[in-house]
Amino acid sequence: MDSTVEEQSTESKGGTMKRKIIIFVAIAIVVLAGAFLFYFFYLENPNRQVLARVNDEKVTVEQFNKELANVETPLIRDMLREEPNKFLEGMVMKTLLLQEAKKQGLSTPVKTYKDAEKGSRSPEETIITEFMEKKFSSPPEVTREEIEGFYKMYKDRMEGKPLKEVAPAIEQIIREAKQREAWGQFLGELRKNAKVEINQERLQKITAKAPESNTEEDFKQALASGKPILVDFGANSCVPCRQMRPILREIDKEYTGRARTLVIDVYKYQNLAREYKVQLIPTLVFFDSKGKEVFRHVGVLDKEKIVAKLKEIGMGT
Repeated sequence: MDSTVEEQSTESKGGTMKRKIIIFVAIAIVVLAGAFLFYFFYLENPNRQVLARVNDEKVTVEQFNKELANVETPLIRDMLREEPNKFLEGMVMKTLLLQEAKKQGLSTPVKTYKDAEKGSRSPEETIITEFMEKKFSSPPEVTREEIEGFYKMYKDRMEGKPLKEVAPAIEQIIREAKQREAWGQFLGELRKNAKVEINQERLQKITAKAPESNTEEDFKQALASGKPILVDFGANSCVPCRQMRPILREIDKEYTGRARTLVIDVYKYQNLAREYKVQLIPTLVFFDSKGKEVFRHVGVLDKEKIVAKLKEIGMGT
């Protein structure tokens, strides 16, 4: 009898313990789920992810994405994603200029239907333009001595025209140069005196991976391959270079085993750029099956012309 009671008591205690464990696990799951949701829907919300603080004003990931979406050309957007620090710096300067404009009592104009038109200025751009026009309302002075000095320095480019005839154009050139210098000095001082904090870790997270290029070893092996080669000396930051990439990939795929196309980054391999006297990018250099340079072209070249040149220097059909 006592044994039966003890067994029932033990079973009762065991059942209670199991229920407590289940309840504890359930609570833990709820807490973890809540933390998960808080992290991804609150802390990881682009609207709350601060990329930079500009004099205590926030620039968020959401703002960055919205600004980047305004860039119409997909290729340029991709390139800015690969180097977002440059685009973010532009946003920082825009924020600083808006802050200065507001200090001068200027306010953002009310949006109208015209603001939705393609190519129209945003309200922020309008207020910045108004601020800069007011700040630099007085055009820089240009002296007679400066005009004469410019004329003497570039007289060989004046096509024999006398000073009197070209003086107005020279004056305008000098004035515009002085204006740009004044703008640059003002913006430099504005940036220097501002309190700007960049979240480098978050900036790194939103950075897209740039396209891979070939190595110096790839280049040497290609020269010794016994096949015609096209080498694109360029860089990821060069728009025409990037426009060539899809064309080169197509050619490499279509003519596998008969020719090679390579991309050499001139900033990574400056020694190769110097060796092959690359001064402008993209520079397309064609090598025959013996590894000898036979032709080069500066700038973009269409697919048909590239294929024709490769066939001309020995690519089989």
